[in-house]
Amino acid sequence: MKTVYHKADSRGHADHGWLNSYHTFSFANYQNKDRTNFGVLRVLNDDTVSQGMGFGTHPHRDMEIISIPLEGDLEHKDSMGTTAVIKKGEIQVMSAGTGVMHSEYNKNKDEAVKFLQIWIFPKELNVEPRYDQKSIKEGEKINGFQQILSPNKNDDGVWIHQDAWFNLANFKAGNGKNYMLNKKGNGVYAFVLKGSAKVGDRIMNERDGLGIWDTQSFNIEAVEDTEILLMEVPMELPAYLK
Repeated sequence: MKTVYHKADSRGHADHGWLNSYHTFSFANYQNKDRTNFGVLRVLNDDTVSQGMGFGTHPHRDMEIISIPLEGDLEHKDSMGTTAVIKKGEIQVMSAGTGVMHSEYNKNKDEAVKFLQIWIFPKELNVEPRYDQKSIKEGEKINGFQQILSPNKNDDGVWIHQDAWFNLANFKAGNGKNYMLNKKGNGVYAFVLKGSAKVGDRIMNERDGLGIWDTQSFNIEAVEDTEILLMEVPMELPAYLK
């Protein structure tokens, strides 16, 4: 088993007033040659957007973009004609593919929005753009893994154009479970949303990240009540990036 550990306070940070963002990997003005990606996981941003503010309309292409709200509501609009609001207990995915314009706004007047913005390199370029969002609250599991994303259209959660699986691990203190990887050659980036846990041989606290690869499984044991996002992704980059 190989690992790479990123403490919460080692992340890049940008405070734009309306946006307070922590970057696990290189993004915008934060550039770190040792932290550009974990396999096909390219961006993991921990964003807080102030009341009435947001990201104006801007373009993307050839990227799988996932948003997971942690607090508050976020309004989404795009050039595909989608207008939607995503909130805690939901997951949003947008395949940018051949190109899409979109905006994300916090329309709340009394609270900030906190959400994870995640980008994954797709298997192939120029796919047809698409949007989807689903409730993940209904499938919540205590002391187990809840799948919220996969490559398969008929699986639980949303799907993307990549051999990736996301799970939420929600454990009460003292409980744990072994995670089995879905595909050979994949790795898992574990990101602690709250609490603390022992992941493999590492004690992790809130907003710490741990990349794990060259293994078929690893164990998670909660030190206290803990919620962890597990992002299993291919470690080999697509041919178009080589």
